[in-house]
Amino acid sequence: MKYRKYQSEIIQSGLSIIKTHGFLYLAMEVRTGKTLTALGIYNDLGLESILFVTKKKAIGSIVDDYNKLKPAFKLEVINYESLHKVEGDFDGVVFDEAHNMAKFPKPSNRAKQAKLIVKKNNPFIILMSGTPTPESYSQMYHQVYMCPNNPFNSFTNFYKFSKHYVDVFDKRINSLVIKDYTRGKESILTAMQPYTIAYSQKEAGFKVKTTEEVIHVDMKPLTYQLTKTLKNKRVIKGKEEVVLADTAVKLMSKLHQLFSGTVKFEEGNTQVIDTSKAEAIQKKFKNMKIGIFYKFKAELDALKCVYGDDLTTTLDEFNSTDKNIALQIVSGREGISLKLADCLVYYNIDFSATSYWQSRDRMTTKDRLENKVYWIFSKGGIEDKIYKAVTKKKDYTLRHFEKDLLSL
Repeated sequence: MKYRKYQSEIIQSGLSIIKTHGFLYLAMEVRTGKTLTALGIYNDLGLESILFVTKKKAIGSIVDDYNKLKPAFKLEVINYESLHKVEGDFDGVVFDEAHNMAKFPKPSNRAKQAKLIVKKNNPFIILMSGTPTPESYSQMYHQVYMCPNNPFNSFTNFYKFSKHYVDVFDKRINSLVIKDYTRGKESILTAMQPYTIAYSQKEAGFKVKTTEEVIHVDMKPLTYQLTKTLKNKRVIKGKEEVVLADTAVKLMSKLHQLFSGTVKFEEGNTQVIDTSKAEAIQKKFKNMKIGIFYKFKAELDALKCVYGDDLTTTLDEFNSTDKNIALQIVSGREGISLKLADCLVYYNIDFSATSYWQSRDRMTTKDRLENKVYWIFSKGGIEDKIYKAVTKKKDYTLRHFEKDLLSL
């Protein structure tokens, strides 16, 4: 395997940074080859044992890259949920999709586990993400706080860091007033510049054009009857199960589920009530190889009701057969390639702007000229409202929902 020219250049620049500071942040956009670049840096650094931390669905592709590159070091690849199980010694660690450790003001369990691993091994560290701070610059602190030489290491916790790098303000939620730390200052990125290599798809020579189309589906009368009842009465009582929406958050979630044909009951059971969306997808994309993204787990059941054995949830089977693949948006939006798909089809849409921008790029390769993305929305449903928000790089929040409720 040969590196692309820009990858070789980044490897050389990255070696200089990691030798000087002990860590490096590769802020390379999706499909530009972050994995091979990181492996190349550690290979040239002459390390012996590398730990690669990523999302579960990305493990297979990382192992494939390692086998193709055949570097001198040994590699262990695990997912973030298994950090607490890590044993052995490593002289290099890669934290893929590092923004998954970006919670603030308190660190996530992932960030805490990562810090323990670093403390035990004192390794060279490479952090990678195409979207290092997707929602707030404040997300950078806990991504790098395990790195001994990070630019914020004089601040022992996020709260002390925020006094210098965050425009903290009071936020009222009902009668409760809390501190909001989302307004991180641009000086955070400035402080990270000596440790960061950023590279875009445009710089890499990608010429892909992404086109999107929204397809509206008439749902069954029962779906509209249930959503109307829930909106007006905030409860639906069946013979054995109850759908309860006694808060605005629950109402937003339940309507989101119902408009796409599924529901999760108060006791935790789920049910498919309308397969209209799945039927529309099967009819529209017949004889095509597609990647389907869904939001709620029960939506996979709806797809299986229609597709049966023609649907898989594993990347290996998708790549080696004629089956279509169904992935939950949050777990499938990062670290995997759907380059063999003719197009992407969204059974539903997530509230997160990050999910929108990351997942729609799963087909992109350097040689591909066009990505086609289709959104399957229920007529009169909530999906159009969410789409309007996330395409403007804003999460769909309770505030948006309360404004939209009268029109649903």
